[in-house]
Amino acid sequence: MAEAIRLNKYLADAGVCSRREADRLIEEGKVLVDGVVAAMGTKVEPGQEVICDGKKVGEKEESVFLIVNKPKGIVCTTSDKDHAPNIVDFINYPKRVYPVGRLDKDSEGLLLMTNEGDIVNKILRGGNDHEKEYSVAVNKPVTEEFLKQMRAGVYIEDLDVTTKPCRAWQTGSHTFHIVLTQGLNRQIRRMCRALDYHVMNLKRLRIMNIKLGHLERGQYRELFLDEVESLRKMLAGSTNLPKSEQMKLDAEKKAAEKAKRVETEKKTVKKPAEKPVQKKPEAFKAGNKVYRTVPKFYPKPEEK
Repeated sequence: MAEAIRLNKYLADAGVCSRREADRLIEEGKVLVDGVVAAMGTKVEPGQEVICDGKKVGEKEESVFLIVNKPKGIVCTTSDKDHAPNIVDFINYPKRVYPVGRLDKDSEGLLLMTNEGDIVNKILRGGNDHEKEYSVAVNKPVTEEFLKQMRAGVYIEDLDVTTKPCRAWQTGSHTFHIVLTQGLNRQIRRMCRALDYHVMNLKRLRIMNIKLGHLERGQYRELFLDEVESLRKMLAGSTNLPKSEQMKLDAEKKAAEKAKRVETEKKTVKKPAEKPVQKKPEAFKAGNKVYRTVPKFYPKPEEK
C-alpha cells in the first residue's frame, strides 16, 4: 500500500509548483484535499482529490525546462504584492512552469523555469553548493581589497549572517563577476552595501551548466537535451530536503555507519592466543631426595 506524502511534496512531484510555492498556496487557503481547505503539514493518500488554485491536480506532466532572459521590472513571484507583472504571465508559456529561485525586480538575466519541483529544491539548497554566476556594476571603482573581502565572506547585519566564501574577479573599472553557491535574499546587493558600495546593475549569467549566452532580453527557449542530461547528472548527488531534515538524516546515517563499523570490528578482532599449559614433570629422585618440580640445578648424586 502506497504511503501518504506531505501535500507540498505531492504538488511539487505533480509539477504544480515548488515546495516553497506550495507552502505559500496552502497558507493562503488555495489548496483543497477532498473538498476541504488544507492546512500546513497535511498529508495526501492515494485516491484523494487535490485541487490547487481552482485546478485539479493530475498525474505528473512531461518535464519542461526553459531559459528566460528576465528584463528588469518583472517579478518572480505569483503574488500581487509587488504590483508588477510576474514572470509566469510575462512569458505566457502554454504549460504550467515556475522559476528556479528568484531575481529581484531590479535585476535581469538568466532565469531557469521548470515544472519539476524536486529539481528546484536541489538547485537552490545552499548545502548542495551549486554555482550561480553574476555580472555586477557598482557606483565606484572596484579595488582588490573590495574583491578580497567579497571572496572571504561579508557579514550582513540585518540577516545576522556571514556569507559563504565565493569567487570574484574584476572585469572593468566599475564591474566584476561573482560566483555564489548561496542564495540569500538580495545577497549581492547586501554584500556590496556592507562594504559601502551600491549596485547599479545586476545580471545573472549562469546557473550551474546553464548559460544565458546570446538570448535576447525578454526572450526564452527550451533547454537542449544535452543540457538537461548534464544538469541531471550534476544534481544526482544533491538533496531536495530542507536543511534541518537533511541534517537529521545525515546524523542517522553516520550513527548507522558507526554501529556497523563497530560490529564489523568486533567480528574481525583476533582473540589473543592462549599460552600452552606446561605440564609439570613427574616426580623424580636425585640422590636421597625426591623432587616434584625441576630445579634449576640438579644436586650431584652421592657416590656410593
